[in-house]
Amino acid sequence: MICTNNKSNNRMRLLCAVCGAALLLGGCGSAEKEVIEQPYRVYSSAVSSFPELEGSSTAEGDFFAKNLCVTEDIDFGEDQLQYTGIAEGAGVFNLDTKEVTYSQNHFGRLYPASTTKILTAYIILQDADLDDTTTVSETIRSLDPASSVCGLRVGDTISIRDLLYGLMLVSGNDAAVALAEYYSGSVEAFAEVMNREALKLGASQSHFVNPHGLPDDNHYTTVYDMYLLFSAAVQLDDFVTVIGTQQWDASYTNADGDPVSQTWWNTNQYLAGKRPVPENITVIGGKTGTTFEAGYCLCLYSLNARNERIISIVLKADGRSDLYLMTEQILNGFAN
Repeated sequence: MICTNNKSNNRMRLLCAVCGAALLLGGCGSAEKEVIEQPYRVYSSAVSSFPELEGSSTAEGDFFAKNLCVTEDIDFGEDQLQYTGIAEGAGVFNLDTKEVTYSQNHFGRLYPASTTKILTAYIILQDADLDDTTTVSETIRSLDPASSVCGLRVGDTISIRDLLYGLMLVSGNDAAVALAEYYSGSVEAFAEVMNREALKLGASQSHFVNPHGLPDDNHYTTVYDMYLLFSAAVQLDDFVTVIGTQQWDASYTNADGDPVSQTWWNTNQYLAGKRPVPENITVIGGKTGTTFEAGYCLCLYSLNARNERIISIVLKADGRSDLYLMTEQILNGFAN
């Protein structure tokens, strides 16, 4: 067996088709497709026809899902919860045992809201110099003034490092736009990068049109795709440092060259001390997200009592209190 765990063979199988077969056999370009005898493995001989895979481990003939939690399209565990029907999708993924221990609507299309910023931060952290600076453009004026922002103004000159903290701690949509324009020149060009990167990570059921997650019919994901994106991001030390920071003091200059300082606090209620941490769980960090269309969302990175790395995801909870209630239920019941 490949990519499975003996304790869960009854419900685990290879899902390398998420990327391997889906990308190579499902049509990711106009290039002629090569027939692969073993569709669960991507061979280097095929990569020249599929530039999306260049630079990835799969380009070297590796098994795509060898380090992933994989599962069938079935739900399990919800019958063990005390409170049900309070979220539309949820999952618990043990990164060390490679087990999916809770599954609820893993493959249904849902809106990600600001959990989108996980992918934005991942892309920036792979390539950018965090000490670089960029100037905030007029584009931020187009953001909904009622949406989540970190208080940037047109003409502010700010470091990429500060922008990342504004992005992930207070969920600044203005920071997301500034990062996208710094990296790709425009929000639209950055969205193309997001979609290419999502495919490389296997998130073939997602599509992104912006770096922040404000609602759009063509901006969507699934619980399992979000696991794929988040599990890749937490491999980056700088990402883990950012999401685990309780507060950040940002210093930058405004359009007149005058110094500006702000203190940003993490919206994660566990890190903010507003919610008790589930028993035997150590919360490292995560990303919240909230819009009317997406409901209340939380991607959380934790350690269990055995010091195993756990990702828990809740999408479209019907309220903030229920979001954390659902998170606590699945961590208490399925993370240890």
